[in-house]
Amino acid sequence: MTNASPARKIILDCDPGHDDAIAILLAAGSPAIDLLAITTVAGNHSLDNVTRNAQAVCQIAGIDVPIAQGADRPLVTPQIVSEDIHGNSGMDGPVLPEVTGQLDARHAVDLIIDTVMAHEPGTVTLVPTGPLTNIALAMRKAPEIVDRVRQVVLMGGSYTRGNVTPAAEYNIYVDPEAAEVVFRGAWEVVMVGLDLTHQALATDALQQRVRQAGEEAGERGREVAQFMLDIWEFFGKTYREVFDFEAPPVHDACCVAMLIDPDLVRTERAHVSVELHGEWTKGQTVVNFETKPGMRHSTGVAERMSDLRTLVATELNWERFAALVVESVRQLGDGNTGAGHDPEPRS
Repeated sequence: MTNASPARKIILDCDPGHDDAIAILLAAGSPAIDLLAITTVAGNHSLDNVTRNAQAVCQIAGIDVPIAQGADRPLVTPQIVSEDIHGNSGMDGPVLPEVTGQLDARHAVDLIIDTVMAHEPGTVTLVPTGPLTNIALAMRKAPEIVDRVRQVVLMGGSYTRGNVTPAAEYNIYVDPEAAEVVFRGAWEVVMVGLDLTHQALATDALQQRVRQAGEEAGERGREVAQFMLDIWEFFGKTYREVFDFEAPPVHDACCVAMLIDPDLVRTERAHVSVELHGEWTKGQTVVNFETKPGMRHSTGVAERMSDLRTLVATELNWERFAALVVESVRQLGDGNTGAGHDPEPRS
């Protein structure tokens, strides 16, 4: 009989956001994940709002991990928020508790750097589910983390469509310069884009299973399940009105789910570049799954695009994904959270 694999150590860098909230719950509710820290970045709403939302999610579910605020704006472009999808607070719908916990005193960039450097090389995975500003800033401040990070599993981009413009997905569009820095880093990036996350729908069947799991998991389980259902009620309404979706996609949770169950998502190697200057295509992730014959080598573009260093998520096993979400409710209801402990800052 073989021993189970050790829990995957992750830092969740997020901008809650309804789907970010489900990612937090899934990470904390899985014994396969060691959630070392949560860092926040301005994205779906202002930095203060998304940070308060992250604290509220942790308070509801009994999650005890360091939480630190990060960048309050993109590297170059003006900030864009997503009130049409996430509401005035960034997480409208559920009733959130008054936050009582304290934030980590460090800037999110320093918490990311300290945590990566305090663990063995190749053991910490970065999971950014918002704009990539914090990750790019951490690379700039401490380039040595690139060699130590195991993987960057990000929610963002696409290879067929956008959701802000026809070409660009929101997380990439709002800070394309940061995204290009991250994709060009000498580490392995996994792009979990819209083509994958639009397969991860919180259908009526999934919501019923979550409700049932909450009933079976005691008071905390019922609270977590109701919070998920309230999240999906508001998120589902805005997705019907804006995108004509029958059920809301659970974008960000896909990044965590594929780390829990590596067979849940199919990936293909590709080269990914971020368009920075196009009038109609700014923020587009240009994905080359293979070297195309006939490209002009004299421009250098073909040579660069033949470097297939990114894994692009393409297919989701929905049933396995749904089972993980349901199980997280049971685990959190039992008080089992995958919460690690962040080390002291480096001197």
